[in-house]
Amino acid sequence: MFQSLAKVACVLAVTVIGTNVQAAGDAEAGQAKAATCVACHGVDGNSAVPTFPKLSGLGHKYLLKQMQDIRDGRRPVALMAGQVDNMTDQDLSDIAAFYDAQPRTGGTADPDKVSLGRKVYLGGIAERQVPACSGCHSPTGNGNGPAGYPALAGQHADYVAAQLKMFRKGYEDPAGRTNGGEAKIMRTTAFRMSDMEIEAVASYIAGLQPTP
Repeated sequence: MFQSLAKVACVLAVTVIGTNVQAAGDAEAGQAKAATCVACHGVDGNSAVPTFPKLSGLGHKYLLKQMQDIRDGRRPVALMAGQVDNMTDQDLSDIAAFYDAQPRTGGTADPDKVSLGRKVYLGGIAERQVPACSGCHSPTGNGNGPAGYPALAGQHADYVAAQLKMFRKGYEDPAGRTNGGEAKIMRTTAFRMSDMEIEAVASYIAGLQPTP
């Protein structure tokens, strides 16, 4: 049942994701345009600071949408203020292409959180109608690039947990993260999760090994 729910959630979400401008990206041009991104996200998109996301291998479609949303005010991120304001869709697409082409480094999971994290990621939480994360992000955590679902494997646990909590806040408060689409899949999912479950699944994700 919950595998089916996850599939429905993905279909609903992709109808929204697919409406964004999708300019073809030039990775070589993107490397030059990403010069100011290096300070936080690293030369190859593998940030050293766990509160800054790894952009490497994230998925062109997803990363482009996030940068467009930040630029256009749909996803306020204080630390990104002014960074992409004057960039065109082509600029952002080039940057997305560059980072998507970079291999992501792996991470490690907290062994005390792996069991619960695996359960939530692969099976969801039936009693609260939380779909399995793997339904959209794949069992290996490598996402679904064409659909716009980001690769999560190896992402910093601190960052993943923070974003889930922001989505949870966004379910009722516009000050939270609300750019997950009109279907509110991420907001609804996170709203039904406890801090313990969020932190466990974030740790499990960090321990998944990215596919080259």
